[in-house]
Amino acid sequence: MRKIRETLRLHLQAGLSYSEVARALKISKSAVGKYVSLARVAGVDWDTAQTLSDEDLEARLYRPALPRGSHQRAPDFGVVHQELKRPGVTLMLLWEEYASGNPLAYKYTSFCVKYAEFAKCQQRSMRQIHIAGEKLFYAGDTVPIVDPVTGEITRAQIFVATLGASNYTYACATPRQTTADWIGAQVLALEFLGGAPRLIVPDQTRSLIKTPDRYDPQPNRTYEEFACHYGCAVLAARPAHPRDKPKVEGSVLLVQRWILARLRNRRFFNLAELNAAIAKLLVDLNNRPFKKLPGCRRSAFESLDAPALRPLPATRYAISRWKTAKVNIDYHVEFEGHYYSVPHRLVGAKIDVRVTGNLLECFASNQRVAGHASSAVHGGFTTVPDHMPASHRAHLEWTPAKLIAWGQRIGVSTAAVVTWQLEHRPHPEQGYRACLGLLALVRRYSAERLEAACTRAMAIRAPNLRSVTNILKCGLDRQPSLFPATSSPAIDHENVRGPDYYH
Repeated sequence: MRKIRETLRLHLQAGLSYSEVARALKISKSAVGKYVSLARVAGVDWDTAQTLSDEDLEARLYRPALPRGSHQRAPDFGVVHQELKRPGVTLMLLWEEYASGNPLAYKYTSFCVKYAEFAKCQQRSMRQIHIAGEKLFYAGDTVPIVDPVTGEITRAQIFVATLGASNYTYACATPRQTTADWIGAQVLALEFLGGAPRLIVPDQTRSLIKTPDRYDPQPNRTYEEFACHYGCAVLAARPAHPRDKPKVEGSVLLVQRWILARLRNRRFFNLAELNAAIAKLLVDLNNRPFKKLPGCRRSAFESLDAPALRPLPATRYAISRWKTAKVNIDYHVEFEGHYYSVPHRLVGAKIDVRVTGNLLECFASNQRVAGHASSAVHGGFTTVPDHMPASHRAHLEWTPAKLIAWGQRIGVSTAAVVTWQLEHRPHPEQGYRACLGLLALVRRYSAERLEAACTRAMAIRAPNLRSVTNILKCGLDRQPSLFPATSSPAIDHENVRGPDYYH
């Protein structure tokens, strides 16, 4: 009794923790917890303990054994089982609440033993304790849909999701098992629940899991983005291990029996019709009473999971598609046959491309570097001028009208040479390059010399870039004109043949 009194003093008066009291008194931590729990159930605090003798204190803490034939008041272990699903609830706490003011209550050890026997009868497998709001499991099934025109039968996929603590179930139909289908169904499931759990346990389907693995599966980029949007973590179940997600496997069986079996004689012609029928029967499934536990799935959800779920974001997750692409030498990346530009400094780099609705975005090192309106033109190009090198951008800005106007600012002959380049080349790009070559000559020489050289080139009927360049190099633009404005006097020389020579 001395150690019991000292335990109560150190914990209740001095405020030491169980571990600190155990080290001080050289007893086990569990013994400290036992003494404190006995005192709490008996309503004995430190002030009361000081007024009691050892015999009275022992009588208060340790109730006398009940005589044979007396009937102890057993707790409702179904309620205990449900309460254990709440965050932070333990068997010790539930026993204290049960035993407080109940002289016919079981001792703590008997309470634990009898609960273990109750839990063992629930299922012959490893018992998983599901904390409220912690896990959402999902799996799938199929239902036939008939095309009303062709009569072709396709198999719609039935998506089933279940919360671990309450078994609250959601189901809907999707056309296939693509990434967009499965994530879209999970978005609807979270909106049906009105909140987001901390953990989602999916199958290792290739539409969601990029790298399937028994120990460390990796979700794809779209699924990671979905989980991040709703603040969840993803823990995929091991392949071929349905007991990793027994809750949803049982719910799939219930959906088959209580929903799909009731719809077996109906023919559905579209997903909307099938989903309307499933939603109607889903209400009945969640309201069906448990057989071994109090309440139903809906009442368990409202008391357990609903308060523990995290609130949903203000906006619904917009499903996006991701692709890793290499930037080509023309600073464009390809997505579904169309080419989109990125900054030219990224040539040769690998970037991530995300398409959300009509928006295509490019990311390099997790930084957004480009955004375009997505296009369905196969083989087309979408180019932003700011992504081009300065020389390419300048080349792109030149047009025939702009080049001719530039030539006219230099002079009439220069404009004539520019016009000739644009009209006598097999391809317009060749004329652009020749005109840009003339522009370079202005920077090297001067506008006056270029105009003189173009005048001479037009006079000799050679209005091309090479002729103009040679005239400037040789300085011929500074020589007298080949056709002066005033005629020079006739030369009288004996070697000059006149018109009479040919008669």
